[in-house]
Parts: sequence; C-alpha cells; structure tokens
Amino acid sequence: MSAQRSHAVTFELEHTDSGCRARAGTLQTPHGTVPTPLFMPVGTQAALKTLHPDQVAAAGARIVLANTYHLFLQPGSAVVKRCGGLHGFMGWDGPILTDSGGFQVFSLPGREIVEEGVRFAFEKGGQATFLGPEESIGAQNDLGADIIMAFDECIPFPAERDYAARSVERTLRWMERCVAAHARPQDQALFGIVQGSVFPELREHCARELARLDLPGYAVGGVSVGEGHDLMREAVEYSEPFLPVDKPRYLMGVGKPEDILEAIERGMDLFDCIIPTKFGRGGTLFTGSGKLRIQRKEYRKDRYPIDTNCQCPTCRRFSRAYLHHLFTVDEPLGKALASAHNIHFYMTLVARARRAIVANRFPAFKREFYAEFFGDALGPEAPQGRKRNRRKRPENPE
Repeated sequence: MSAQRSHAVTFELEHTDSGCRARAGTLQTPHGTVPTPLFMPVGTQAALKTLHPDQVAAAGARIVLANTYHLFLQPGSAVVKRCGGLHGFMGWDGPILTDSGGFQVFSLPGREIVEEGVRFAFEKGGQATFLGPEESIGAQNDLGADIIMAFDECIPFPAERDYAARSVERTLRWMERCVAAHARPQDQALFGIVQGSVFPELREHCARELARLDLPGYAVGGVSVGEGHDLMREAVEYSEPFLPVDKPRYLMGVGKPEDILEAIERGMDLFDCIIPTKFGRGGTLFTGSGKLRIQRKEYRKDRYPIDTNCQCPTCRRFSRAYLHHLFTVDEPLGKALASAHNIHFYMTLVARARRAIVANRFPAFKREFYAEFFGDALGPEAPQGRKRNRRKRPENPE
C-alpha cells in the first residue's frame, strides 16, 4: 500500500554539514513555515502548563505538540472539532503536531494488546476504553493538527528480541491501517514511526518498510523509555540511514540538550520533550553555563538575570532574586517565567545549531557548547571523575 499524498505539508532539505550528517531544512505547513532542526514544546492537554499562547510564541516556539490520548478522553476529539480544531480550541495560530496516544496507552497498567488495538481502563473513571489505529487517526483528523502520528506499539526497555520483532510487524500492519483511515491527507501529514527497541536489524527492517510507503515524514520512536543516552544514540544510528533523505526525521520524546545535539549530528530534524517546561516548573533553569537551581539561597539577593547572555522576556525584565522569591512563596508566575525562559533556551540552541550547520561547523559548535554547558568539550562523554572547570557566574551585586 502506498501512502496518500499530503500536498500541504512539504519539506525542503537546504544543506547538510560537510563534517557530519547534520541537516538544515524548511518544513512548510498550512499554519506556517518552520526551520529545522527544530525543538517542539509539549502541551499535552492542549496547553503548555502555566503559559499563555502569546508567552509561548514570545519564547520563540514555532510549533507545539498536543496528545491524542488525553484529548480523546477529555474533552473528546469531537468537542475540539466543534470548537474549530486544536488551533481554535487552544488559541495557537502556528503549526501543531499530535502524538497518536500510543506511548501513553502502552504505559498503562493492565492494558490488553490485541490485533485490533489496545483495551484499557480510563484512568479517572475506570470504564473500559479502546484505542486502535482507526480510532487514533479519526481522533487526530478531528483535532486538526498539521502533523499527525501513526498509532504504533511502543514497547518498554528492556525487551526480548522475539517480542520486539513481533511488535515491529504489528506496528507495520497498524501503519497500513492508519494510512487507509486517514481522511485528511491534503492538510494533515501522517508520519510513520520506526520501532525495534535496541536491535539493529529490527530498526533497519522497520525503517525500510516504512520508507516504501512514501510517507510525508518519519519518526524514530521507542526511545526515552529508560534506555539511556548511549542506547538512544544507537537507536538513531540503526534507523536514520534507512530513512528517505528528502523527508523530515523526528526523534520522539528527546529531551536533554546533549541528546538533541547528538541526534542532530546524526541527521535528525525535529525533537520534542516536556523537560524545558517540567524543569522550569520545578525551578531548574537552563543557561549557557549549565543548569541553575533558582531555589538555592545564594540567589535570594541576586540582581542578575537568569542568564546574562539571554534575551528572552524573562531575562530582559526579571532578576534571579525575583524568581527565587516567586518560587519561595509558591507564586505560579515563577513557574511561568521559568518555563518561558527554558523554552527560549531550547529554541536558541537549535537556532544556533542550524547556523552552525549552514556554516559547515556543527561538530565544532557542539564541542563549544559542551565546553560551556558541561565544563568539558566531551560533554556527557567525559570520563567520570574528570575535574570540570565551570565558567564562574558573575559576582552577585548586593
């Protein structure tokens, strides 16, 4: 079966770094054009927690995510459709991507996987619920995102090879059902998802079979399930070489700045994760010289911004002392300001990566970032126990 063509979502590969596989491109969607590589903040329930859509845009976000599983259950995809689809419902004018719900469903206790789909109990009420390829695609057609994801089987780590092999075949069968069920190929791009756990031959097989469908884009799934940094990189290595060069590649659920940079170096284009907003709500802020825990007492009288080199709305207007105060008194504004800063950090990171790719110096950029962020150009690869010379933060002005 060949995929239905999506004429409204296209990808142009503009440049590949001469020293690695890092790529710069442009993704054209019905709700705007976005440059790649690109990070996509996650708004699971059709909202980025604590943030108004204008704040999300001001932080530099170009495309956001919402989750089909959660919206399928509450308020229901039909309600969202009646309210103008996700764009009208959540007041976001830019592109949106919806996950299929597969990751959430397969993490539920007591779920039953059958060929038709997955049976599970609704978390809040306990009523029996079913979600399969047709239901997931139908819900995503109602939600109206620019990019929608196939319903696949996301297995945990570790997994036995035999089970992983059976899961890949099920994922491929479900992919064909997703294509057949997709009712809006003209304005929604359906991406396939490469599975196969940590097994190279399974990843290659899944990628090759999906590529035969000539889909608008492809994702590497089954990562960020406990496999760790090294195995995540291997999953990309096992999958990316077999994906079409002229289509966007999306690494799902990743994550840490170093994971994003390693994946960019290996030819991936799109990324998403809850880390920037989740860490922000917890008071952990990203800066060019590492992470900063704003609740620490040393910031109580600190008049500097979070990052002296940052131009985000939070850093242009507020001090570390103010953020420290907001978190100390549990004022929700602190969570919003911190989350907005972290989103800006991630958007700046991928924008800098893009410029480095175009200049054919991405590997050098990655080393420079690691040297500042980790205090060592090897970054997470640095041997344990090596002394890291962090850049000192500016003297605290009393």
